[in-house]
Amino acid sequence: MAQPRPRRSSPRIWILPLLALLTAGQLAGCGEAGRDAAGDQLQSERLRQVRQRGALVCGINGQLPGFSSLGADGRYTGFDVEFCRAVAAAVLGDPNRVELRLLSSNDRFTAVASGDVDLLSRNTTVNLSRDAPGGNGLAFGPILFYDGGAVLVPGASGIRRLADLADRPVCVVSGSTNEGVLADRMGSLGLRYVPLRYRNADETFAAYLSGRCTAVTSDRSGLAARRTLFPDPAAHRLLPEALSKEPMAAASRQADPIWADAVRWIAYALIEAEEQGVTRANVAALTARARSDPRQPRLRRFLGLEGELGRSLGLPADFAAKAVAAVGNYGELFERNLGKGSPLGLERGANELWSHGGLLIAPPFR
Repeated sequence: MAQPRPRRSSPRIWILPLLALLTAGQLAGCGEAGRDAAGDQLQSERLRQVRQRGALVCGINGQLPGFSSLGADGRYTGFDVEFCRAVAAAVLGDPNRVELRLLSSNDRFTAVASGDVDLLSRNTTVNLSRDAPGGNGLAFGPILFYDGGAVLVPGASGIRRLADLADRPVCVVSGSTNEGVLADRMGSLGLRYVPLRYRNADETFAAYLSGRCTAVTSDRSGLAARRTLFPDPAAHRLLPEALSKEPMAAASRQADPIWADAVRWIAYALIEAEEQGVTRANVAALTARARSDPRQPRLRRFLGLEGELGRSLGLPADFAAKAVAAVGNYGELFERNLGKGSPLGLERGANELWSHGGLLIAPPFR
């Protein structure tokens, strides 16, 4: 009887593990994240650079009142700017260690992709093409402002709703998403109107103020911000209808998920602080009280008095307390820059906490 031939091992048995190792090595080389020398803890290259530099480089608009604009004292202020300072406080312990870079809508994503900025905090809508690796490759943080397309009209015009714009001229920025959004909404209502298209926002609002059109359309926050620059802001009103959803968030490079996680949880910390009643004014007192009271585990974890939540992000244990001490909780941030007590005078609406009928919610800090 012939002896059976010894079977040769299939090359697939060793090729697949080899390919897996090669792929893992390539992926590690493409990103900004890796492991420390002992191989125990993931490290962020971007976080290392921020600390080595001693400052957070943050990209902003710089020309949008309420979000980021130059104040009378020569300093930039606004919701987006203060979020940059919250991140600097959490990471570096000092909200003033921020370098602000003014970015246009055209160069903002390139600045993030190239690493010119550590963080983009610039009225930017989250959508699939911007978030996907095959698009701009951004890693978005939590939604910090729920916006939407809107229409601004003169208060004396008698216009109270979209239907009142039938057969009237409306100023729009040519080629903008707002142009398409208004066209879609008016079409769905079966209403004809006359779009007057202009090359940029300055020309569009100049045409509106000169009376060439009955209304002007843009994002609600942008319209409210522009209105503060009008000769008589009170003479103009926003129509109640929301034309689209424009959820806005800060963004960093998708290639460094550890840095993105740190930014994400700093944003969540501002929301969680409002829910727990932690403010800029009381954070020090609450921390002192919680330090000697083990019966408040949720507050103690949040303030970094127990557990290692900060360490798991590569941040100090008290990163949340540092962020709140720098700018306050989300509610304080909103009211100061965008709310009824600010020149923009916006209602919180969807930007309320989930427990108050809004959309803002932070996952548990545990």
